[in-house]
Amino acid sequence: MIRLTETGVYLKDGVTLVPAAEAAGLPAPDAAREETIAYQIMRAHSKSADPRKMRIKFDALMSHDITYVGIIQTARASGLTRFPIPYAMTNCHNSLCAVGGTINEDDHVFGLSAAKKYGGIYVPAHQSVIHQYAREEMAACGNMILGSDSHTRYGAIGNMGIGEGGPELVKQLLENTYDIDAPEVVLVYLTGTPRKGVGPHDVAVALCGAVFKQGFVTNRILEFVGPGVAGLSADFRLGIDVMTTETACLSSIWETDEVVENFYKVHGKPERYRRLKPGKVAYYDRMVEIDLSAVEPMIALPFHPSNAVTIRELQADPYGILGRIEEEGRKQFAGQVDFRLTDKIVDGKVMVDQGIIAGCAGGLYENLVEAAAILRGASTGSDYFSLSVYPASVPVSMAVTRNGVAATLLEAGAIMKTAFCGPCFGAGDVPSHNGFSIRHTTRNFPNREGSKPGQGQISSVGLMDARSIAATARNGGVLTAATEIDYNVPDLPYTYDGEIYKKRCYYGFGKADPDAQLKLGPNITDWPKMYPLQDNLLVKLAAVIDDPVTTTDELIPSGETSSYRSNPLKLSEFALSRRVPEYVGRSKAARDLADAIRAGELPEELTAVMEKLSLPADTLKATTFGSGVFANRPGDGSAREQAASCQKVLGGVANIAYSYATKRYRSNCINWGILPFTLDENTAFDYQPGDYLYVPGIREAVKNGVETIPGKMVTAAGVQDITLHVKGLTQDEKTIILEGCLMNYYAAGYGKD
Repeated sequence: MIRLTETGVYLKDGVTLVPAAEAAGLPAPDAAREETIAYQIMRAHSKSADPRKMRIKFDALMSHDITYVGIIQTARASGLTRFPIPYAMTNCHNSLCAVGGTINEDDHVFGLSAAKKYGGIYVPAHQSVIHQYAREEMAACGNMILGSDSHTRYGAIGNMGIGEGGPELVKQLLENTYDIDAPEVVLVYLTGTPRKGVGPHDVAVALCGAVFKQGFVTNRILEFVGPGVAGLSADFRLGIDVMTTETACLSSIWETDEVVENFYKVHGKPERYRRLKPGKVAYYDRMVEIDLSAVEPMIALPFHPSNAVTIRELQADPYGILGRIEEEGRKQFAGQVDFRLTDKIVDGKVMVDQGIIAGCAGGLYENLVEAAAILRGASTGSDYFSLSVYPASVPVSMAVTRNGVAATLLEAGAIMKTAFCGPCFGAGDVPSHNGFSIRHTTRNFPNREGSKPGQGQISSVGLMDARSIAATARNGGVLTAATEIDYNVPDLPYTYDGEIYKKRCYYGFGKADPDAQLKLGPNITDWPKMYPLQDNLLVKLAAVIDDPVTTTDELIPSGETSSYRSNPLKLSEFALSRRVPEYVGRSKAARDLADAIRAGELPEELTAVMEKLSLPADTLKATTFGSGVFANRPGDGSAREQAASCQKVLGGVANIAYSYATKRYRSNCINWGILPFTLDENTAFDYQPGDYLYVPGIREAVKNGVETIPGKMVTAAGVQDITLHVKGLTQDEKTIILEGCLMNYYAAGYGKD
């Protein structure tokens, strides 16, 4: 089904594969990599003269309503006067009043006022999820879009998308660049044709299962080509593409053809189509081969999209497979809850409690059409199982309403809802305690379905394709692959009607009104003061996490916390609350000590640390002090900057890790002035919360680009040496850390071309 090649490969004429070891007479890898579609696009957007570095300016920006307030507040504090490129702000995350009061709608009013003041595009709540609006209205072949959401992926229609934390959008709003080392490119070579009943999520889950855990494509670009591409519809390609985020790749791009050309015609934008294909001889650093004809209906079991098994395998060994996940969950939740999955096995069959088809992955037109075909004339039943369907945009909703697809779904017992991302991050359709939900959404991390293990509540999610969810619904909640159902898909070509956008959206690009007033609700607050890095660094560990990977959902939970993302102080109260509940109190105590030092005091706790280091107490006056987090590999998942900014607000000054799961999380740390330390893989980290890290001369080391830095660990048992690394900082990143954060960087006059 999927085969991985870890060594380089050439693609000749877009057809012939040549292993690098057999490439005599072909161009050198560096030269031939320039012939990939990815490099053709990125070089056209890069302002760098150094081929090893890229300084990218994007064509457009995308944000939703749990990120755009913080972005605009940061940019505003940094000197923003207008949006220099199209910037679309959708309202698809805080669409519900999840915590009561006015604060969610206050954010929406702020967004509209910002669109008027700075010249932006504003998409009201329930009109579209962020990525569907980008596909329908913002994308163009050969373009690049930067979004403050990790699933910013439009490569299937020829537009490279990158998801990053909010500060990277701030840089674009202030006409700065997105700076990265020239990335490696992975060829994803598709062959074959999917069987009836196999959908895009099946392919995507299989891909995640094949590559994620070994980091096969981490921070690389995926480039999809091959004879299998032609047999896939645009929706099918988009459904695979949006899930590439879960492989931990940096971005994705596909070759384009008549299918993509028709996509732009249907959406009334034929001029945006351009043929994209690799050059005559293109070099790829690695290769993933997928035989689409061999892909089976899949399920990604809790608690990651890479926990992939075929539905057939699960049906054959439910106790063994679910028992393993059950045991892993119990270890992860450390006795907080009685997590069970094997109780879903009834008479040898797996029963699920809920089905959801939603968002940028599930709510696409063709998914709904095929789900309805499977459910035609059937019933979801009147027992515990329920099915909810969220079309990805009003245009999709109008299409399925006009052609009867929605009626078929409703007749079967499904509930039709509005365009909303809630089921993907725990703010909608939360299952009951110990419930098991199957979802065509993007993630199934712990707590993204809305449970709260710290309060004794737990449920779990398996990711499946809409087709198999519909088949399961047809069987009243008995887990069923769509390939087991005999059904016919009607010929219902998509008709796009974007008139609702013209009637409801605000199009202000190029029409900035400096006199317009921002409308600030009481929950929208400015960032607290942040301070430059001093000569030395002293870090008190507030959390030590031994999990193989730590997600951004653990660093700052999703769900109801989203409503507080316009209020840095209130949001920070949730930091690590579902993983290390003591973290906030520990960090606040460290922050109080830092405030005391700035007030001219020398706290006894810290002078005792200096004494162990044989240093004068006055050394503290030239030392940045704050809390720190150790995690093996932090930052998998969401692009949310708050995973880092909440640490900073609480007085965090450093992360220590063996590696960072994504570039975007490491970038978030840097942009908020948090030092992103790494350790050598063979270095044991046997320290506990309350231990200290002291790094003398840190300011000079960062300033001079020193990448290997000696430090001292101070524990109750004494002082030990430790070797830290801060590798690959750009000059701008060094300055941002020295100034204390991105806002301070701009306030000091940096970042102006």
